[in-house]
Amino acid sequence: MTQLRTVQVLGGGSAGSSAHVRSLAAGLVARGVRVTVCAPAELEHLYDFPGAGAHFAPVPRRSDPASVGALRVACAGADVVHAHGLHAAVRTALALSGQRVPLVVTWHTRSHDDGARAQGRVLRLLERRAARAAAVVLGTCSELVDRARVRGARDARLAPAAAPAPRSRADAIEGKARAELGVVERPLLMAVGSLEPRRGYGTLLDAARLWRDLDPVPLVVIAGEGRERAALHRRIEAEDLPVRLVGRRDDIADLLSAADVALLTSRWEARSLLAQEALRLGVPLVATAVGGVPELVGEAAELVPYGDAAALGEAVARLLGDAGRREELAAAGRAQAATWPTEDDTIAQVLSVYDELVAGRAA
Repeated sequence: MTQLRTVQVLGGGSAGSSAHVRSLAAGLVARGVRVTVCAPAELEHLYDFPGAGAHFAPVPRRSDPASVGALRVACAGADVVHAHGLHAAVRTALALSGQRVPLVVTWHTRSHDDGARAQGRVLRLLERRAARAAAVVLGTCSELVDRARVRGARDARLAPAAAPAPRSRADAIEGKARAELGVVERPLLMAVGSLEPRRGYGTLLDAARLWRDLDPVPLVVIAGEGRERAALHRRIEAEDLPVRLVGRRDDIADLLSAADVALLTSRWEARSLLAQEALRLGVPLVATAVGGVPELVGEAAELVPYGDAAALGEAVARLLGDAGRREELAAAGRAQAATWPTEDDTIAQVLSVYDELVAGRAA
């Protein structure tokens, strides 16, 4: 039997989609599939796709003729091409134009138009192009599956991609992380994600003003980088808020393990990596009830409306004052995490889609 060959295409490579492609590549290679990963060159160093057994082809995140041509060359001879994210899907559709190669597209999250009407129209056009070009669209939450169908997908399916499991909590590591952050005697609240408007950090800073009345005052730590850093820093300084921006970190699991409460304040999420890691580690989570978050966490987190600083502040204050509720959420989080698909489940589902498409093409 001929060895199946697949090409995985990443665009900008968010942490979630890049980690998923690394996991998928390793699992497919272990099952005898030849895998090529096409992505911007910097992602090779961050995710070591060759270390997973995949061939790596650097392709810039652009739609100019040279980049599309390079992608077309990398996809030549593939049995299935799998694009991850909207922009990767549109570029891959261009590269495959005129070829009879099945295209699978995974929508890991939503793109945001930031309220601009013209930008919203362009976004809808791109989504329609991506959805209609794909033989199968895989959505990581039910809302994305519905969105793909509305945009004209011929076949849209739920495929909740598994994130690699974090390490278990270790007392020594937890103590070291708390000491480094200066929270030995006070609660630690942890948020993780790019410093962008859609993350809701403005609301988080509003809530932090309320927490100054608690005794002891909790420290909010935000790990991530982005264009909002300077504005957030100015506000933290001007209002003397108990918040620290610690930048991009490679020890997120350690920091999260040390937290008393994890915070997810985004305007929209599908399968948030922070939520998954928090529940698996038994860290109580307060999150916005948006997108795929309620579907992901079930009853194992405190959910609040997006943009509601008072609700966020009150939910966290209640948790910090109720050790029993925190223990209850920790247990519920681990139980909820046990219901999620494993990496093996995810790889098996994707491989079954590939086999189905290849068999249909041969028929």
